[in-house]
Amino acid sequence: MASDRRPTFVLPPGTCDTHVHVWGPFDRFPVAKGAPYTPPERNKTDLLALHARLGVQRCVIVQTSVYKSDNRAMLDAVADNPATYRGVALVDDSFGDAEYQALHDGGVRGVRFGFVKHLGGAPDIALVKRTADRIAAMGWHLVLHLDAANIPEFEALLRGFTLPVVIDHMGRVPVADGLDQAPFRILLDLLKRENYWVKVSGSERISAEGPPFRDAIPFARWLIEAAPDRTLWGTDWPHPNVRWEPDEADLVDLLPEFGDAAALQRVLVDNPARLYGFA
Repeated sequence: MASDRRPTFVLPPGTCDTHVHVWGPFDRFPVAKGAPYTPPERNKTDLLALHARLGVQRCVIVQTSVYKSDNRAMLDAVADNPATYRGVALVDDSFGDAEYQALHDGGVRGVRFGFVKHLGGAPDIALVKRTADRIAAMGWHLVLHLDAANIPEFEALLRGFTLPVVIDHMGRVPVADGLDQAPFRILLDLLKRENYWVKVSGSERISAEGPPFRDAIPFARWLIEAAPDRTLWGTDWPHPNVRWEPDEADLVDLLPEFGDAAALQRVLVDNPARLYGFA
């Protein structure tokens, strides 16, 4: 349910929400056939209202599996705000030079692959590797949406990438399994590599306690300390397939617990500006 509460914490100027989605308007951008779920319409106008409430000035719109590789809704939203919006696309084997160039011209700077079981499971690994090689030459990055169990399962694959790789939602490591769980240890080790990034998003996904998700704070702090210049933040609005529907103001109000002002300046402003090419 949408909230009108403004966060207590005031975000620094230039804050970027690096993980949001748009769905619709469905009369223009219908959901793909065979989509793993049917979301409510949440369009670019709703996104603007959210960020006005939170005090967010930049964002990255991440393509979701409900549209598969039809990136039109995302590109349409990015086109309205080309100086402050970027996109992350889904692609398939049909994409050639012209399609990639159109995505780049439209503000896309990364390709996402999902491994999460309830969204269809692991992708074609050969396609992932081919895509990584292709987009590295364009200065793009790979975004990986993994379940915690995927991290040890695909550790060899993860260690083979040389282009920038962004791990979504803290690797979806369950708080209940503790800071010493194997997937989290591997994630921290991957972050020793200069090409690995992580989003301290998804507190509501990894929490065991529920709102306001304070049990996720230690995980975010460890990740930021491990890679202070390669950590990003996002709301994950409109929160597909969550156990608890968060108030985004609560997610913003967790941020002062993630790090001090200097750390948050990097996470919220400087790091995304560098990765996504914001002025």
